[in-house]
Amino acid sequence: MPSDAVLYQAAALCLTYPDDDFRARLALLREAAPQLREFVDHATVTAPRELAGHYVQVFDLDDRHSLYLSRWRDADMRRGMSPVRFQEAYRAAGLELTGEELPDFLPAVLEFAARTGDTGLLTAHRDGLERLRSRLTDAGTPYASVLDAVCATLPPARAGAGG
Repeated sequence: MPSDAVLYQAAALCLTYPDDDFRARLALLREAAPQLREFVDHATVTAPRELAGHYVQVFDLDDRHSLYLSRWRDADMRRGMSPVRFQEAYRAAGLELTGEELPDFLPAVLEFAARTGDTGLLTAHRDGLERLRSRLTDAGTPYASVLDAVCATLPPARAGAGG
């Protein structure tokens, strides 16, 4: 397991819809991943409906903040082959993605990195993660601090690389 496994798992939880299970884990997240304290503190003091509404506004209603990593590389992620590459990486590690999300959903990729120690998918999409982080920062959302923490664990983006 990478030294950042706990951070990746915690970040995955922070980037999913903030339901009751998420709220129940806030104290644990705060202790386990101090890098995420800014976001966790915000989530702790924000009313559940307000936090859920903010999540929907940021990630579901604004494609400029897509949590689907292929969106940052492919013109149309649902037609692009990138999600297939994510699924192949999961299978090669003996993992099967369950649920409704596509395999390039950032929380799924973070959980994959936490469970396997393989940060290759994150590193390969570093440029897209940086663009998402920048847009979240520009939008003034506390979710930017989660991307700040994740990006801080990855090698620097390649100059001039598309992501």
